[in-house]
Amino acid sequence: MSRGFESHALRWHSRHPFTERKRVSDPRPSNRRAARTPTIARHGRLKRSSALATMAKLIGAALAVILVSAAGVAGIATVSLASAAQPSVHLANEKALGKIPSIGAIDGGVNLLLVGSDSRKGQDPVFGAEDETGDLNDVTMLMHISQDHSNVTVVSFPRDMFVPIPSCPDPSGGTFDSMTRQKINTTLTYGGLPCTVLTVEKLTGLTIPFAAEIQFGGVIEMSNAVGGVPVCVADKIEDEYTGTFLDPGEHTLSGMAALQFLRTRHGVGDGSDLTRISNQQVFLSSLVRTIKSADTLSNPVKLYSLAKAALGNMTLSDSLSNMDRVVSIALALKDIDLGKIVFVQYPTGSTEGGVIPRVDAADALNAALLADQPIALSGTTGGSVTDPNAPAATQAPATTDATAAPDPAATSGTDAVLPSDVSGQTAGQYTCSKGRTLDDQ
Repeated sequence: MSRGFESHALRWHSRHPFTERKRVSDPRPSNRRAARTPTIARHGRLKRSSALATMAKLIGAALAVILVSAAGVAGIATVSLASAAQPSVHLANEKALGKIPSIGAIDGGVNLLLVGSDSRKGQDPVFGAEDETGDLNDVTMLMHISQDHSNVTVVSFPRDMFVPIPSCPDPSGGTFDSMTRQKINTTLTYGGLPCTVLTVEKLTGLTIPFAAEIQFGGVIEMSNAVGGVPVCVADKIEDEYTGTFLDPGEHTLSGMAALQFLRTRHGVGDGSDLTRISNQQVFLSSLVRTIKSADTLSNPVKLYSLAKAALGNMTLSDSLSNMDRVVSIALALKDIDLGKIVFVQYPTGSTEGGVIPRVDAADALNAALLADQPIALSGTTGGSVTDPNAPAATQAPATTDATAAPDPAATSGTDAVLPSDVSGQTAGQYTCSKGRTLDDQ
């Protein structure tokens, strides 16, 4: 290493130590990239991510949705679908899984990490020039399928959550040092998809053998493939940053309009990234219902388009690189009741420059996942409200802050009822996004 580069690295570390030291308040994710060397970890400069980086938000969840429909895809999972997928990557703790199963539901449970990258490499120019982006995981979601295939929990990890990052393999060779405290959305830059998996494993205690990274184009193509996604808006949404302006009522969103709806933060709730997650769960729940509807599952053209849209915009772990295994995971999901598909936000509290896990609530969530228990929510959705036009059987009881929440009394005796500071909703709940006008921003 040259003296000049070593001096630059030391100056960089003095300005940006990965420690518990207090930071200047900055809601944006860290934008520093780890420099890669063969034997030791060094940290260099990340390229500045533009405002368009937030487009990646929740694209990762689309894989969970596409898997729900793959029972129909199984019959049309041809060579052309398999060839649409990008080259796979090897996870740090990945082990040989033995013989790939015949087409049929996978045995036992599944833990699969879904990452939405802000990278625009190889994407449509509408997303911005490639050299303007970083490579942050602006969405990180864990999908847990129970051993008996009776329920699914999808956990969203806020991008600005400070967590410990373990030592990670460098894709170019060697390893990166561990860090005591850094935002979770830097892990993709730091050590690629394997590093994000290792970080979530450390945070939750779970073993995660499957992972996928999805890029910008996926959400547009998937929303187009199903003919648009109906979303309910309770109050007017006005967001100049994403160009999202929606009046109260139901809107069927597809293409760029769907992507911008997922991106909007200023136009919903209190304008925070946490209420944006709630807004995205409104979209995702409706997307699951749309995909599981007869109109989609009985339409091979829609299913094929949906699968190809996902595969053409994602990088899979080696363990998911065979279509038969992907379909076997999907078949474990096909008969699960919508009320047993739970979207939950990892519980956090505010800190300078971001958020940190709420230890007690996070421990309760992690324990339920480790014990393979069904999840029941006792708190609110985190920002959305009950759809007044929802089918009567799906209406949730009102809560004191006017947000929708499941009824704990309706859960079974085996359900793990999480603390009230854990927010989320089921795919069976019909909710509306709570908008925010320019006057309130």
